[in-house]
Amino acid sequence: MDKKYEVLKLENQLCFPMYLCAKEIQRRYTPFLDAINLTYTQYVVMMYFWEHGSSNVKTIGKALLLDPSTLTPLLKKLEAKGFLTRTRSERDERNLIVTLTDEGEALRDRALDIPAKMGECLALSKEETVTLYQILYKVLHNIEKE
Repeated sequence: MDKKYEVLKLENQLCFPMYLCAKEIQRRYTPFLDAINLTYTQYVVMMYFWEHGSSNVKTIGKALLLDPSTLTPLLKKLEAKGFLTRTRSERDERNLIVTLTDEGEALRDRALDIPAKMGECLALSKEETVTLYQILYKVLHNIEKE
C-alpha cells in the first residue's frame, strides 16, 4: 500500500473499533432485552424515563440525541406495548407529554440485572470502566461543541 494511504487503513481508524464495540455491545444486549420485550434503543428510552419520569418529546430527544423522526416511532411502539402514554399538554397542544405507565414502571425491576450481566460480558475492571466512560463522554462533549 502506498504510504500516503496508510491513514485510510482500518487499523489506523479510531472510529472503526468504536463502531465495532457499539455494534457488538448492542448484540450482547439482545438476549437480555428480548426477555423484557425491548430493543436496545427502546431500552435507552426506558432508562431515561426510569430516571426522569414524565417528559416532553423535545427534552427526551435532546437528552438522548435522537431526532423526532427516530424518537416518535420509538415512543409509539413503547406506548403500544403498554409501557408509556403520550398526551398533549393542556397548556400547549404542540407539546407532547410522555409518561411511564404502571407496566413501564414495573419493567424497571425486570431490567435491574441487565447492567451486571453486561458488565460480565465486557470484563473490564472498575477503573477501566470509569476511564472508558470518561473518555467516551469527553468525545461526545467535544463533538457537541462543534
